[in-house]
Amino acid sequence: MKKYYLQVYQHTLSAGSDGEWVDIRSLGIHPDLAEKLAELGIIEIRENRIRDTQVLRLQKLMRIRYNLGVNIRAAAIIMDLLERIEQLQDEINRLKKY
Repeated sequence: MKKYYLQVYQHTLSAGSDGEWVDIRSLGIHPDLAEKLAELGIIEIRENRIRDTQVLRLQKLMRIRYNLGVNIRAAAIIMDLLERIEQLQDEINRLKKY
């Protein structure tokens, strides 16, 4: 029987300015894949660029996709659930301080 292991990553995005954009080609993903991610609402593309704050989110999605062997939609759902768990953990920690 094949065993699978789940690795959970927690990232903190830096608070960069809204005006910083990164060339999508510098990230090493296929342009068709980038368009698909934009159609699904995972990233926002303008003139072949994405916001710097979305780069870590995109990298996280690609790690989930490749590590678990799931399609883009499933990886997006998993990523959204992990982000929600992180928000809930932050809320729990905040409430524990009071």
